[in-house]
Amino acid sequence: MNVAEIELKLSELVAEPFDGAEFPFAFAEIYHAPKATLTKLRNSQDGKQDLFGGFLWKKKYYFQPADSGQSAETLEELKARKFARTESPRFLISTDGAEFSAFDTKADESVHCAYGELNDNFDFFLPLAGIEKFEAIEENPADIKAAGRLAKFHDEIIRANPEWADEGKRHELNLFMTRILFCMYAEDTGIIPENLFSKTVTEWGGPDGSSLRIVLKQIFDVMNVAESDRDGGATHINAFPFVNGGLFADQTEVPTFSKRATRYMLEASELDWREINPDIFGSMIQAVVDEEMRGDLGMHYTSVPNIMKVLQPLFLMSLEEELAEAHGHREERSMLKKLRNRISKIRVFDPACGSGNFLIIAYRELRQIEMRIFQREDELEGGQTKVRWESGIKLSNFFGIEYADFAAETAKLSLWIAEYQMNVRFKEMFGEAPSPLPLTEGGNIVHGNALRENWLEVCPPADDEEVETYLCGNPPYLGSTYQNAEQKRDMELVFSSFSSSYKNLDYVSAWYLKASDFINIAGGHAAFVATNSLCQGDSVGLLWPLIFSRNLEISFAHQSFPWRNLASKNAAVFCVIVGIRQRSNAAKLLFSDQIARRVKNIGPYLIEMPDIIVSKTRKPIQGFPTMDYGNKPTDGGNLILTPVEHEEIVEASPKASKFLRRLYGSQEIVKGIERWCVWINDSATDEAMQIPQIAKRVEAVRKFREESKAESTRDFAKFAYRFRQVQGNCDAEHVIVIPRVTTDRRKYLPVGLVSDQGIVLDSAFAIYEGSIAVFAILSSLMHITWVKAVCGKLKSDYRYSNTMGYNAFPLPKLEGRQLSELENIGWQILQERESHAGASLAWLYDPKTMPNGLKECHGLLDDTLEKIYIGRPFKDDTERLEHLFKMYAEMTAKNDKKKVRANA
Repeated sequence: MNVAEIELKLSELVAEPFDGAEFPFAFAEIYHAPKATLTKLRNSQDGKQDLFGGFLWKKKYYFQPADSGQSAETLEELKARKFARTESPRFLISTDGAEFSAFDTKADESVHCAYGELNDNFDFFLPLAGIEKFEAIEENPADIKAAGRLAKFHDEIIRANPEWADEGKRHELNLFMTRILFCMYAEDTGIIPENLFSKTVTEWGGPDGSSLRIVLKQIFDVMNVAESDRDGGATHINAFPFVNGGLFADQTEVPTFSKRATRYMLEASELDWREINPDIFGSMIQAVVDEEMRGDLGMHYTSVPNIMKVLQPLFLMSLEEELAEAHGHREERSMLKKLRNRISKIRVFDPACGSGNFLIIAYRELRQIEMRIFQREDELEGGQTKVRWESGIKLSNFFGIEYADFAAETAKLSLWIAEYQMNVRFKEMFGEAPSPLPLTEGGNIVHGNALRENWLEVCPPADDEEVETYLCGNPPYLGSTYQNAEQKRDMELVFSSFSSSYKNLDYVSAWYLKASDFINIAGGHAAFVATNSLCQGDSVGLLWPLIFSRNLEISFAHQSFPWRNLASKNAAVFCVIVGIRQRSNAAKLLFSDQIARRVKNIGPYLIEMPDIIVSKTRKPIQGFPTMDYGNKPTDGGNLILTPVEHEEIVEASPKASKFLRRLYGSQEIVKGIERWCVWINDSATDEAMQIPQIAKRVEAVRKFREESKAESTRDFAKFAYRFRQVQGNCDAEHVIVIPRVTTDRRKYLPVGLVSDQGIVLDSAFAIYEGSIAVFAILSSLMHITWVKAVCGKLKSDYRYSNTMGYNAFPLPKLEGRQLSELENIGWQILQERESHAGASLAWLYDPKTMPNGLKECHGLLDDTLEKIYIGRPFKDDTERLEHLFKMYAEMTAKNDKKKVRANA
């Protein structure tokens, strides 16, 4: 259920006779209480605690029915009671069935309304559904109510016409819904005579809707015929004006109406459609007609602030600067005229346009700037201008590609609505505006797969050199493991001609490559919202060389920021916005936390740096010891032991202890989990196989490997007594252990040190006999900052890479004294950890629980190491990265020269 359905369900609840006993359960169900919880509340004391005859849903709300006319007074009594503090309900609620009162104990806010108006305040209780009010995107009640009513109408049309649910009928259904939407909006906004549509369908559709199909077909047909070309026909049908614009051009069927469908459509027509926001409403309607999206209503909506993060640096800032520069200039009139001409030649192309959000906001912003120019020109003429103002911004300059048919149709409609709304505002300011009908030519929205369409055909290169084309949008993000067969084929079609190493790239990367090709041929400038993985880890080396090779550069970028939406159960996705253009000397802008700074160049890791790409390096460039993968068992779990299994084997055969070792993977190191493994050296197999418990496990491994589909695994069945892959010196006195995956919440990597000849599992990396100075460096803020930038993520967790995070890590040449300092601090860190006996690294390095003593040790480490780099601590992570990448470029250049000399 989504927010639109919450509002709709509440409206249905208050329309029924009030039942004080049933109300709290119905209310809980509307706000997503699981069925199991509802059953428990009904059958247990959890929901029926004898607190003055009320109802408690723990941590959620306390409800008490009120005597007639006493809702507000009852609420005040609830606020004063002790249980309001001890039981911690989020909401206190009271109603007598006529008046309604509630209090949000966290936000310290109240609501008082008529019981029948409860649905108008649905958003007050959104925290019950896991949606804090500050997370709700810029939706207004009109959008939500309309979406909810239309969802019901859409579903009932399908019930009455099951064949319309088939894929072959999808376009007709979508077009039908779009036309109904237009009619409802048009009669409330003056595009067609007020209430004309509602009045006609009510009077002529029949009480049961039996004639609606015929009436709607007549309405749709006549709105595609100019008044001068009409020949006869019913007066009530001819009252509808000629619309044009292609909306009613196709001769399509109209579905049959049931009584319920008739009622839902008429209820929807009673709403005030003047309040609809086309940029938001389009996404909501898209979710209405796509049942798979309904539970995530708002998830696919790009908020206006996020759209502006793209559009502002892409072209709006340039227009604003030009307008500001003209003000007061002696050539202001000609400068303003030139700017108006420039704006009229701007084209905006969204090749993943959805319901048109980016296009609508771009259109609206351009119209607003144009109107400010008109205003200023009028001021310069002392308000006596004789010019007839007319906008030069045409919908035909807006282009889009959208995979979903209904979204494509909605995008066209939403652009028309946006044009009409801006024309209304234009008329308010200047006294006249174009007639709303007939509609002008709409936006060039193509229904299709953006990665298979020819973008140069959708938005052809312009003959006029003054035309500016801007590509923008929020394409879908899908990691390689989440791409379906069609999407994998899309990736192949886009990348295979240029690279064979594209399969690990995110789906959104294909939009960047196609945009690069578009710009290379037709010119222009592109910027998309993308997952931050495109600028991290392996993706950088896979994608950005292809873009840079087309003589393009990064023109602006927003560094990683969390992207949240109304899908309340979803964790935030971390996104970036990256603009690309042909190489130029024009300014480049780098945004971090909404602060922009001009930089000389933006590298693919989105910091100020040259276009350097960190490559996988086989050997450490700074002279560190080798870092190996841990050991991979491929044993079906038979060589791995729990503490209990370990104890049982040792008790049965004490001699077995020499063949059992502690096991250390990521979970074992970080969470302190105890596990063991069977570990037999080649020279001791005969002795080990004399122990029945070990022999049994080895035999199980042999069978497991023999049954494997992989030939290489079957080959290792003859070595069933040992791990499939053994790395490094497993008899080393001590081993530095680095988890391959770690949460992004930690400030430092939880690096372990093992000194009991334990075996490192392949979920971690190992440095055998590594120095404590190396342990300290890996535990530093400098190192994790590098890892965050170059190693990439697994969901929201950092993935460590030995070839990029470790081997490529830049480090100054360390003198003996510096090594001693780092080693001493490393021992201090280890001693401080040991002072918290039994504490896991997970607890020690959790930002909420990290002990102060350990923080101080790491602070000393960071200050000491950073002074080795630049003689002082760095200001922030940006400065750290800029220095590290500069060092990386210098160190790799030196190493390349050494290779050349060695080969000479």
